[in-house]
Amino acid sequence: MNRLALMGLCLAAACSSGPPPPAATGPSHTERVEQNRVSKDEAFRLGADSPIPEAQRASFRGLTYFPIDASYSVPASIAEDRSADPVFIELATSRNTVDRLERVGTITFRLAGVRYSLTAFATAEDGLNRLFVPFGDLTNRQETYGGGRYLNLTRTATGLYDLDFNAAFNPYCVYDVNYTCPLPPAENRLKVAIRAGERMPESHR
Repeated sequence: MNRLALMGLCLAAACSSGPPPPAATGPSHTERVEQNRVSKDEAFRLGADSPIPEAQRASFRGLTYFPIDASYSVPASIAEDRSADPVFIELATSRNTVDRLERVGTITFRLAGVRYSLTAFATAEDGLNRLFVPFGDLTNRQETYGGGRYLNLTRTATGLYDLDFNAAFNPYCVYDVNYTCPLPPAENRLKVAIRAGERMPESHR
């Protein structure tokens, strides 16, 4: 077969095969957040370690949230403490005691063009594999729990994070006062309303 004939066959094959299939894409941000919320509701309703008192689980209708808002999912970076010895901070708790947590560093980020920072901690349970970020904001006491809310982040080697306040959650003491929950330190009280993540349950308002 000569070169022209071979080229013709190749072109015909290319035409008959059509365009390449689109690249596979994962779930959108909204879909991921919605799925996480469905999974958490199920765990609260059925899980043996649910903070919902057992007598209330059968009637539990799900957690209360702000609408999902992608503008509250922002890039962030952490400046970790580099001292030789760990630095421990005592945080007040919901039961008038103190909780001693290791201070890992300061996370910085921007919301609506304004720069903010939050102190990140490590807990005894998770060690340095995860970052615990308790925070307060201007929604506290009206729309959200007065003691503030939490974020958990998987620690990265790069120090870069996707900080998503749509994942902000209430301490377990909101649902059962027998839990002891650390409260955000003064530097983690943001002077902005974070209308994302979990709200105060309707039964508490």
